[in-house]
Amino acid sequence: MNILLLLGGFIALLLSGDLLVRGGVSLAGHFRVSKLVIGMTVVSLGTSAPELVVSLQSVFSGHSDISIGTVIGSNMSNIGFILGMAVMILPMTVSRITARRDAPVMFLATVMLFVFVRNGLLDRSEGIVFVILLVGYLVFSIGDSRRIHRKEPQNQIIPHYVLWKSILLVLAAIIGLRYGAQWLVNGATGIARQIGISEYAISLTVVAVGTSLPELATSLVAAIKKENDISIGNIIGSNLFNIWGILGITASFRPININARVSHIDIYWLLAISALLLLFMLLKKRIKINRVEGAVLFTGYLLYLVFVFV
Repeated sequence: MNILLLLGGFIALLLSGDLLVRGGVSLAGHFRVSKLVIGMTVVSLGTSAPELVVSLQSVFSGHSDISIGTVIGSNMSNIGFILGMAVMILPMTVSRITARRDAPVMFLATVMLFVFVRNGLLDRSEGIVFVILLVGYLVFSIGDSRRIHRKEPQNQIIPHYVLWKSILLVLAAIIGLRYGAQWLVNGATGIARQIGISEYAISLTVVAVGTSLPELATSLVAAIKKENDISIGNIIGSNLFNIWGILGITASFRPININARVSHIDIYWLLAISALLLLFMLLKKRIKINRVEGAVLFTGYLLYLVFVFV
């Protein structure tokens, strides 16, 4: 049964990732925005929505460590595991807008989180600031993309599906990603228990990776389809939404107590790997993340896991 869950989850993730990319590209055509914007909004919000529910539930049930831990772990995984692995498979060309605007904004969000958690509390006012910044940035990105597309009609995307079908594909993909990840994690956890792996080790490996499977499936499918803007937009958008959206919305309802380990250890790891990704993008004339850089990001994530175990 566990093997069937594992295989079923894997297949569901791949099929759903393909649907999300196709539906997202078609939506970009209908709304006359870039694929990057769709990757940073529809795709990233869709793959990160379950984490918002988990964060709210954990804070209201008195387990704020889960809320902040989920965000830091997810962002580390997005950059080190997902982007690192995707680039090792297929080197990725990054648009100049992403490198010069979106990646620095993602790093700014990480720096703000670093500053805000130093006192051991993410309060309501800080959460509200996060939410306002997220809304403002998304509004600006969408407006700027539409303005550019009006000036460059030759680069406009032709939608492959009518609007209702495009929306249906995206919704079906989000549901498929959610259940596919759950099946795969349940199957892998069951197998791990059968062969004697501890619960703690399972939580740090199988479950930690499982929460990032929707982003991984979507980014890999997008990279294979040469939709780099969808792939990188999903990563950057997810990280922004995790900090400004998930933590912002959660803290707006109830302040989040920050574990000393998070404010003195984990946040430094996230800051370092985010800075590394930004450097890979900014220190080049032609912005392309190659296999070596992907391996560096992936190795950084593995070192973090080793540090957590130790």
